[in-house]
Amino acid sequence: MTDELTPVAGPGEPEGLAGVLSKIARSLEPEPDVERTVEQIVAATALTVPGAEQAGISFVERGEMRSVAPSNDLVAKLDQWQHELREGPCVDAILDGPVYRTGDLVRDDRWPRFAERATRAGIRSMLCFRLFTSKTVIGALNLYSSVPGAFDAEAERVGELFAAHAAIALAGSRGLEQLQNALRTRDVIGMAKGILMQRHGVGPDRAFELLVQASQHANIKLRDAAEWLVNESSSGR
Repeated sequence: MTDELTPVAGPGEPEGLAGVLSKIARSLEPEPDVERTVEQIVAATALTVPGAEQAGISFVERGEMRSVAPSNDLVAKLDQWQHELREGPCVDAILDGPVYRTGDLVRDDRWPRFAERATRAGIRSMLCFRLFTSKTVIGALNLYSSVPGAFDAEAERVGELFAAHAAIALAGSRGLEQLQNALRTRDVIGMAKGILMQRHGVGPDRAFELLVQASQHANIKLRDAAEWLVNESSSGR
């Protein structure tokens, strides 16, 4: 897989939808780093689906949803708002139906609390697809636009096919396990950094350096050092 994705011909151009999807399918060949695979899916989606400006994935683990590889900080907030409120197109795509498309969120009364936050943040259109296989629901692929009515039936058709390829790329039990472990590691390291920042009055970069130094000194993995620190802090020792 190349490090960068380039725009491909749209469904109405000579190469056609089949050519677009064959290129995308090859670009989603799983990498050793499953987080990189997720990042590639998000980047390719924003380049491929008509009307999409930004994208992200809501990943489901043990009934909880979290934002994975958002294309920017705003997408992370939009995903998180839906998860917290249990309201929004991505939540419904995971729990109720495979596809949800909005016209203008200002006039869409299906998700009033989320729509109010999203429109204040400048988002007017969304298109969300359930990521699933015959055995499991992985999460949702979320597309965002600042333009009202940005997504049409053609965008939905392309996005559905694209989401199917993305689900396959993430569906292997080893891949899901890797992603789950990566997310847990990121969370525990983030908590450990926060503890060090508070204790020593340092910034996030210096806190990470301290954590790395501690793991090296103790000859243990970084995640294990972070878990020890978090457990030690929670026990009040």
